Amino acid sequence: MKKAIVKCKLKNRDEFEQRLSDIDLDFSPIYWQHDRIYTPRNYKPNSNYPRLIMRTEMKAVDKPAKYYFILKRHIEDSRVDLVEETSVSDYEKLVNIILQLGFKPTAEISRRRQSLKMGEGNYIYLDKIDHLPGYYAKIESNLAEGDSVTEAVLDLEKTFKTLGESNFIEKPYFET
Repeated sequence: MKKAIVKCKLKNRDEFEQRLSDIDLDFSPIYWQHDRIYTPRNYKPNSNYPRLIMRTEMKAVDKPAKYYFILKRHIEDSRVDLVEETSVSDYEKLVNIILQLGFKPTAEISRRRQSLKMGEGNYIYLDKIDHLPGYYAKIESNLAEGDSVTEAVLDLEKTFKTLGESNFIEKPYFET
């Protein structure tokens, strides 16, 4: 699936959430995610190399964790992300496969996240990343065949600016 993604560091989390609440958009309850990121042995930042992510997600303490395998590739010159995600039943076996394919553990990112669906195929995430100061927001938009990535990214940036935010971040959290 192709996605346009724009992230920004928030000036003030409460004000950002209030602006969305004022237009009847409310975030989900907070849940926890932990990503283990694997990159090819020859990985370089700002390259088009794929990243493999093993995600653990807990939406409630009285329910078991869910595990996901995510293939993510950011195509720098077009600003599009190619993302494939599938649920995983045996976390350890898949990690062994990733390592045998020549990928290496690169980073771990833990976050407390809230989500908000905004129309068809558009999501806003509000993140508190462990070991990074402040709060972050991310808007993802699923792209249909023929959609202009440039227009989609400009629309997402315009949405953030309308909400009073403009401190855009283009690097993954583990490179910040």
